[in-house]
Amino acid sequence: MTFERIIKDIDSLPPLSNAANIIQAMYVSGLENINVMRLVKVIESDAMLTANILKMINAPYYGFSKKIASVAQAVSLFGTRRIHMLVIQYAIAQSLKADTSIYGFSFAQFNELCHLQSALMLQWYSKVELRDAQFIAPLALIMEAGKLVLANEVVKSDYCGEFRKEFNECEDINEFEKSLLGYTSYELSAILFEHWNLEPIYVDILRVLDIKDKEQFRKLDMKTRSYVEQLDIIRTAINAKEILTEESIKKASRKVGKMGLSRDSFEQTALRIRDSYFNYRGV
Repeated sequence: MTFERIIKDIDSLPPLSNAANIIQAMYVSGLENINVMRLVKVIESDAMLTANILKMINAPYYGFSKKIASVAQAVSLFGTRRIHMLVIQYAIAQSLKADTSIYGFSFAQFNELCHLQSALMLQWYSKVELRDAQFIAPLALIMEAGKLVLANEVVKSDYCGEFRKEFNECEDINEFEKSLLGYTSYELSAILFEHWNLEPIYVDILRVLDIKDKEQFRKLDMKTRSYVEQLDIIRTAINAKEILTEESIKKASRKVGKMGLSRDSFEQTALRIRDSYFNYRGV
């Protein structure tokens, strides 16, 4: 298993689904030009896509008090950017169909992890800056896509047992992935996004999400650096090894403090989402 092999496999991936491609084309001319009625009709033309979107956004950790019963209602409440990323996330999952058990999750649980990251990003940061939260929460939803690519490669190799053992023992997922391939799964997400011509600024953010690369991080403008720091906080609180544990929330909260933001506000939001999630799963 080599990085070159993985890149070759990404390059050979087919286009996204028909509905996803049509919706992607709609976004090329800018969010302000989106025809909402047409967007709703395209989503509704794919019954499985519609069912998946409604199922996920009705999960209690998104915090809606009433059931969302239609795509039109979902677009109105979530906004066109987040609906776009819900469509892309579903299309990527359908294209890759990865076995995420090497990370200790079923695919459904991995999907929930991604939605928890997005929910925490939106509900926490909307109290700081709503427009930024609306921009970056969709990326939080699909930033882990590179792990699906990596999982596919590991499953095809003779490395499954060793990978699982080393993953369980590692303290830092990014360092583990980097030692394995020389790249993190977030960098694989960036390559995947490029392959499917997704939002260019999302690609830039993902390439430096391992902010230990200080030189690359400093090259970013102030706003993009802030986005990277926000996502780093989210992945600290919710990741493939820890989902809103006491320790992961504390570690994330310390990073919130370093940004000069309210730790109490972050912790309250994280705990509320954790309680909703565990109640939802009956834990």
